[in-house]
Formats: sequence, structure tokens, C-alpha cells
Amino acid sequence: MRRIFLKLGGSLITDKHRAATAIPEIIERLAEEIHLAIRNQQNIQLIIGHGSGSFGHIPAKRYRTRDGVQTPEEWRGFLEVYRQARRLNQIVYEIFSQKGLPVIAFPPSAIIQAENKRLAEWNSKPLVSAIQAGFIPLVNGDVVFDSRIGGTIFSTEDVFMALAGSLPPTEILLCGIEEGVFADFPTCSHLLPKITLAEKDGILPLLQGSAAPDVTGGMVEKVRLMFELIQTDPQLRAMIFSGLTPGNLQDALSGIPTGTLLTKE
Repeated sequence: MRRIFLKLGGSLITDKHRAATAIPEIIERLAEEIHLAIRNQQNIQLIIGHGSGSFGHIPAKRYRTRDGVQTPEEWRGFLEVYRQARRLNQIVYEIFSQKGLPVIAFPPSAIIQAENKRLAEWNSKPLVSAIQAGFIPLVNGDVVFDSRIGGTIFSTEDVFMALAGSLPPTEILLCGIEEGVFADFPTCSHLLPKITLAEKDGILPLLQGSAAPDVTGGMVEKVRLMFELIQTDPQLRAMIFSGLTPGNLQDALSGIPTGTLLTKE
């Protein structure tokens, strides 16, 4: 059984330079590619997550929500980030449902408790029951309550890290707007087809954050978190690739390498 964590990047499904602007035609095409891939393969167990893009990241940056929530103004910001993330999640949910995908939403704010920006506990049983019932759990970048700093934000990758403890994936697919990991961002002339665990420390300093507002660290954090998981589970493979090219997502779900592969060796 292939247990795949699939992330659809916020930059891919929204216009990150225009507040609260989804791109429904891209979300629809991605849903169709997912539907085709899982229809042709019976050995996939899928969990889908998506970023917040121009919905959550803009208020999160304004209120510095990831750094902690203490004052009344910061709590108003916390709620605004939640509201915006919820709006985008509902758009994705509706489109995926219309395309025949049996998705069921699990907002991280309702199932995850953090402590100083790290996972403290989460209730996995309903999500596991959803998988056993044949549904596809849908998670997203979201605010979470934090026992040390009041509140913070978990990116989709942070949520995947939380899930991996009790539902270890065999593959993580990060589907965004970049073709993969470039050694020379923002020039983007040198795509790295593969990065191993031994190469990670030499590659990370070459990477830059996202060009648009991204309070969760951009490409550097994505690569770092993936290798943190690979260190825990050497059999895990992660791929970072572009969802702008039609067919890439279907290929990745079908096991065809695309973009940049992250692996132990």
C-alpha cells in the first residue's frame, strides 16, 4: 500500500499577490488528475493538504501570528487567519467533491494542540476512521492553539509532520509552482533532479524563501522538514514539482518521477 501525503501549494491554487483570490480552474484540473490517478490504482491511500496562499498568509504576516498570540489584537488576527484559511478550504472541498473525490475536511485548529510551535498532541482517531471508511482526509495550513505562546500557525508540512507519527507515509508529494528545487533561486537555471540526505546541509544555504508573502518559510523550510522526516524514516521519498504543467500531478501519483526527488541516498 502506498500511503501518500499530497500538498497543493498555496501559490498554485491562489494568486498570492492578490488577497483572497483562488484560481478555480487550476483546482479543478488538479482534482481531475487526482481522480484519474486513483481510479487507475487500487493501492493508494491518500491524504491531501493545501496551503493558504493569498487567503491566510497575508493576515498572518500582518499580525505575526506564527510568532505567538497574546494580546486582544493578536487574537483578532488569529481569528482572521482562521477565517481566511477556512474560506479557501471550503472552495477546495467543494470543487473536489464536485469532481467525484470523497474528501472530508479535518481543520488542524480542531485536532492539533501545539507547545512552543511544536506538536504537543492531536486526535488521530477520527481521521483514521475516515480513511478506513474510504474517504480522503483534507487538511490545510491553519492556526493552532499553543500552550506556551497562545497560538501559532502550522503549515501543511507541519501538519504532515504531525500526521506522520501515527500514519507514516511512504511518499510525500509537494505540488507547487516551482519545477522543483533550484540551486540558484531566483535565477532558476539549475534544477536539482535529486537531493540526498548527505547533500542536504550543502544545499539548504543555497535556497531562498518564497517570493510572495509566506510566513511558514518557503522552499528552505519545505526541504528541511522533508529531510527531518526522511531521517526518521529512511524509506520515505518526497518529491517537489510543479502543478502548473498539466499531467505532472497525475504522473507523480502514478509513481513517475518529476521535479526534484528527496531521498536518503
